[in-house]
Amino acid sequence: MEHTRWYKDLVFYQIWPRSFYDGDGDGMGDLWGVYEKLDYLKSLGMDGIWFSPLYPSPGADCGYDISNYMDIAPEYGGMEAFQKVLQGAHDRGMKVIMDLVVNHTSDEHPWFQKSRRREDPYTDYYIWRPGKKNGKLPNNWDSCFEGKAWQYDEVRGEYYMHIFAVKQPDLNMDNPLVRQEVKKILRFWLDLGVDGFREDVITYISKKERLPNDYLMPASKGIRFYNHGPHIHEYLSEFYRDVLADYDCMTLAEAPLVSPKKALAYIAEKPGGQIDMMIQFQSMCADCLFTDYIHMPFSLRRLKHAWSTWQKKLDGKGWNMLYLENHDHPRIISRYGSERFRTESGKMLAAAYLFQKGTPFIYQGQEIGMTNWRPQSPDMYEDIQTRWQYENTALHLSEGKRLRRMWLASRDSARTPVQWTAGENAGFTTGKPWFYVNPNYREVNVEAEEKDPDSLLNFYKKAIALRKSLEVVRSGSYREYNALSSRRYTYSRISENEKLLVLCSFVDEPIPLKVPRGFDLSKARLVLQNNREPQEKTLQPYETRVYYWGNGVK
Repeated sequence: MEHTRWYKDLVFYQIWPRSFYDGDGDGMGDLWGVYEKLDYLKSLGMDGIWFSPLYPSPGADCGYDISNYMDIAPEYGGMEAFQKVLQGAHDRGMKVIMDLVVNHTSDEHPWFQKSRRREDPYTDYYIWRPGKKNGKLPNNWDSCFEGKAWQYDEVRGEYYMHIFAVKQPDLNMDNPLVRQEVKKILRFWLDLGVDGFREDVITYISKKERLPNDYLMPASKGIRFYNHGPHIHEYLSEFYRDVLADYDCMTLAEAPLVSPKKALAYIAEKPGGQIDMMIQFQSMCADCLFTDYIHMPFSLRRLKHAWSTWQKKLDGKGWNMLYLENHDHPRIISRYGSERFRTESGKMLAAAYLFQKGTPFIYQGQEIGMTNWRPQSPDMYEDIQTRWQYENTALHLSEGKRLRRMWLASRDSARTPVQWTAGENAGFTTGKPWFYVNPNYREVNVEAEEKDPDSLLNFYKKAIALRKSLEVVRSGSYREYNALSSRRYTYSRISENEKLLVLCSFVDEPIPLKVPRGFDLSKARLVLQNNREPQEKTLQPYETRVYYWGNGVK
């Protein structure tokens, strides 16, 4: 079947289901709640939904530890609710993509339970190794979440690998039977009508033969032996050839530590390509080093370099996935913007990425400017990675400093319930919320912002409508100006008949307006702005302006 690359014209919304909206009053977000909000998503201009995992799960990693790939968790409404949402989305012209998590399963998955008992054919579904002499682990690799990457299993009498949580054993993708299972999963959901997949840490699924010790990496030992492993392209090509090629679907791969050059080995637009788009992490490293937990001062230069490098290197060869937030990172206004200038910086950040070349994704709550949650105690955190980091790293720091470190880095900062109203529980549920609601919900909520024509929410609606109306955003060239500036981000999109110029201030004080040569503002239209009264020679704190030359805007 021909792949039409329909995703290039869409804007997606990511739903982290347990915190989106509770439709049955039990305190946890669910698919009944999603169904109630489909018209809201359509009013935003959304063309598609990416669901974080909806499958049955013990919840060790908030759904990313899956115990059944071919069902919907009862707490989310089961398959009945999912099919209702799928049909409702399709009726509104919206696509639906699922999270595909096949690097690992839950240790409660039937495959693992049979594998630990050496039941055929599941004996080698996972990566098992005996311990070394003197009680040493099979190798020195680290887990991303909990200590070392090995856990001893009393039933089998061997260690299993877990690159993530202890309760997330890694599948042995070198086993052809495991790859057949993955293909069954893909077909099951595509035949049900799903439009594609976001593939969780998919570049980790092929481990280097013999699993050697890693003596080069001071931390994250082993990652160079399983990220972009020896058979990764072979296996992804197999999934495409045997399943995905039969459907007009899209695939989006999560790829830590990937460069544009390496990404093109996966996403280059050629016959038989393996993946359509990649989630790169470089644009999330403007205030940290490799991981959100190694915090550094925000660097606009580093952010711009990441954005511009991906724009230039993929141009004409592959397609960018654009994002500011997702379930794995703290809120962007608290990171790259300003909570003091929440609305202004939120609008500026939206313009900074929405007019780049690629397919934008918006994470739930981003459109109203939700900010980081500040817990009073480490016991309030739910996220397994956050809890481990607090208990095992930076122990020389005071509790206050360690809490601040978590506030700056924790995934839980982006997982508080969506703030719908100023009423009880932010309008998220009529029951007791499964997790803490950010106290600022009385000021920051959908209801209030829908009523305010100058709100961040309404700015997102305008910006999304504008990008959809302009062919130059879809196909025009990209160029950055003032690359060395630590205060401003300026870029253009140019096609044969249209020009777009985006000006963004990243500072909390006025700065001089600088317009690149060749852009005569007297002949342009100011089509988007976050300041009602823009000054001729000055940008106000976190001001953004979008100028347009052409006939595409009515």
